[in-house]
Amino acid sequence: MKERQHPKALPYLFFSEMWERFGYYLMIGIFTLYLKDVKEGFGMNETEASDLYGTFIAFVFLTPFIGGLLADRVLGYRRSITIGGIMMGLGYSLMAVHDKNALYIAMLLVILGNGFFKPNISALLGNVYNDEKYKAKKDAGYNIFYMGINIGAFVCNFFGAALYNIYGWYAAFLAAGVGMFIGIVIFWLGTKHFKHVDVIKPKAENDMSLLSIFGVILLPAIGFGMLALLLPEPLVGSKTTDAFLFGCIPVIFFYGRLLYKSPAEEKRPIAAMLAIFAVVITFWAVFKQNGSTLNTWADRYTDREVPTAIQPIMSGLFLAEEIKYEKDSVVVMDEQFRVKDKKLKEWNYPAYFKNVPAEKLPKEGETIYAFNTNIFQSVNPFWVIAMTPLVLAFFGFLNRKGLEPSTPTKIAFGLLISGLSCFVMVGAVYASNNGMLKSSAWWFISSYAVITIGELFLSPMGLSLVSKLSPPRLTSLMMGGWFLATSIGNKMSGVLSSLWDGYEDKANFFYVNVVLLCAASLLMFLMLKWLNKIFADYK
Repeated sequence: MKERQHPKALPYLFFSEMWERFGYYLMIGIFTLYLKDVKEGFGMNETEASDLYGTFIAFVFLTPFIGGLLADRVLGYRRSITIGGIMMGLGYSLMAVHDKNALYIAMLLVILGNGFFKPNISALLGNVYNDEKYKAKKDAGYNIFYMGINIGAFVCNFFGAALYNIYGWYAAFLAAGVGMFIGIVIFWLGTKHFKHVDVIKPKAENDMSLLSIFGVILLPAIGFGMLALLLPEPLVGSKTTDAFLFGCIPVIFFYGRLLYKSPAEEKRPIAAMLAIFAVVITFWAVFKQNGSTLNTWADRYTDREVPTAIQPIMSGLFLAEEIKYEKDSVVVMDEQFRVKDKKLKEWNYPAYFKNVPAEKLPKEGETIYAFNTNIFQSVNPFWVIAMTPLVLAFFGFLNRKGLEPSTPTKIAFGLLISGLSCFVMVGAVYASNNGMLKSSAWWFISSYAVITIGELFLSPMGLSLVSKLSPPRLTSLMMGGWFLATSIGNKMSGVLSSLWDGYEDKANFFYVNVVLLCAASLLMFLMLKWLNKIFADYK
């Protein structure tokens, strides 16, 4: 084998993760739209849907702490990944049942399943690259792996749109479940290429036992969460937000204890990882608004009408929904784009025509074709696929010149670039006269182009950094720490999104995101000297 080739395990892990993300992002792309749909969903308003969305994706990325721990100590990677994949597949499929109890059970299955799957497939990839033949290619390997994630995320929304248009929400959720099961089959077909690195780590002297962890960390986390629910008034947004953040306190304490009790040679890399975890929470708080605030912008404020020339193609592929203009349906409408239904006597469904100029309105009873909102969820993964080779080539060029920045430096620039993307959305607000008119889809697409560059500097680099700095016995556990930071950021994204209706000037909402990301970037740059020294010593 040539020295610069990637390991044979990579394509199997690549396609397993691609199909897993196909299912996850198909589900996420329609989740809030489904919750807000009065006719076939649950008729939630923006605040209710954003809060449930934020809580859901927060717990989805909190459970990798548990899944990583059990994989390291008891189950191993392959068994954990299989258990997780099956649970997620069942969860997506159960969402096809239109019942709130079924929805909550399905969400629980996805939350637990992701905990077993997500940290362990990332850690398994890192272990494959720990072979001396591949170590120098680890960053590139994670970038390629990340591109697989986004191929699944790009393709899934087209399937979701077509299945929804033809059959309804249930068919789209079932497709997500099928995608997950395909991923598990591919994973097991590649077992021979990575089973040699699936080794359960021996327990170190200062490690807590599993019983201690469940008694000292997980049970208190549940207790803290229940305590927050008993508070007379919510402290941060809603009681579910309080419950989640309170529940995180014992888990954060666990990582602090891990740092304190670790051997001297492990303290510095663990401290560096925990510092980076804390800073990148802000990135996820802004980035994960793609399923809430930005989905709302695409749905209500973006011109989604299909150009006449391609209407036969789009409608033929079932990727465009039919919207009939009825003059009476837009006479009375609230600030959340819900019109009053004459029969139900209540606020009803989102209305596409609210901010269309009078001279551009269709004739009474005329039908237009508009791209399904969830198709816009494919913009970000499209840019990831398109830009990953360019970013890899850019870093390769710098590497040949001896100028490639360290992984922590890439993360710092990723935060700064992501902040700039929010300025593009400020431009969209001004171009639409603060939502009074529909903005061009190019504002939305351009904003995603910028934040995708920041994402490629940050997200795969974070996975690579954890793999490089983690003590071998703690790889999955520290990968769980990275996803804990993602989890807290995800919940904060729901908190931020729930404030959307409270901002009369929508530009100010995006300015808040700019400030948050730029402040995080500044903090990261201030830590770079310390982080780079640790990284140079331990990578």
